[in-house]
Amino acid sequence: MQTSSSIRRPAYASLTDDRTNNAVSSGKLTSEEKTLGQYIPLLYHYNMLQDEDRVGAFRDAIELNVRPGMHVVELGGGTGILSSLAARCGATVSCVERNPELVETARRFVQLNGLEDQITVIHADAAEFVPDGPVDVVVCEMLHVGLLREKQAQVIAAFKRHYRQTHGGPLPRFLPEASILMAQPVEQSFDFAGYHAPVPMFQAPRLDQPRTNEFANLSPYASIAYDESIPMKFAVNENVVALRDGRVNAIRFVTQNVISIDMQAEKAITWPNQCLVLPIESPFQIANGESMTIQFSYTAGDSVDQLMKTVRVNHA
Repeated sequence: MQTSSSIRRPAYASLTDDRTNNAVSSGKLTSEEKTLGQYIPLLYHYNMLQDEDRVGAFRDAIELNVRPGMHVVELGGGTGILSSLAARCGATVSCVERNPELVETARRFVQLNGLEDQITVIHADAAEFVPDGPVDVVVCEMLHVGLLREKQAQVIAAFKRHYRQTHGGPLPRFLPEASILMAQPVEQSFDFAGYHAPVPMFQAPRLDQPRTNEFANLSPYASIAYDESIPMKFAVNENVVALRDGRVNAIRFVTQNVISIDMQAEKAITWPNQCLVLPIESPFQIANGESMTIQFSYTAGDSVDQLMKTVRVNHA
């Protein structure tokens, strides 16, 4: 996990827009789909187009793995930008998107870029999509810190199941290849202009935050390889040792995604999600060298609120 200020990701809005709210009230969209971010509003996707770290990491990984003549599937294609990167490498691309507004937008952008002969934008649920023929590479960026809110784990697991049933093996290559989920106890300033409000907070994906003090090293609690069996439930009960004296009042979640491994260059192409800081109910003082216990549990795709209800950090 890089800790320098060179890794940044915009703090995208996580709320749904009026059109999504209307879809929920009309019965076209369930409240769970709204809450867990399956219909992310268009403006969020427009901001993602400007995320040079995200686009650059996937561009490098796609250029490393995609060759002319390949068939690439993108699950949850959004505006189609990652599909376009594969098409520019000479691939034929199936871009699968569930949100009808994004389907329309992606088709328009694909045509604007002269890629309509290479990219087919398919209006379908990515968790139910089955390609007509074999696939070489699958791109899926439904990533959120801790694999919360979005359906990265469920969609890739479903795709692998359907693919094996229809086409047998071997499986395609998945981009990203892996995600590493980590957590650590911290002291977080919840002071806002003199107003104390301990609330969940998202941070740029860098550990040197001026309002956050680390009390222990990052503890990996899951390493997920997307071409292998993907865990859906996480239950953590771990002892860690304090690195300094102070007051623990929160836990920080950090997720690093390995988009691909460049074996020739001996380096990983990585991209981190925003960090998530959750306050704990009972802050406590701790001294350097003393132990504390981190506890939490959740299912991939759960809301931040569901995770927050389970978080405990206690003086051991």
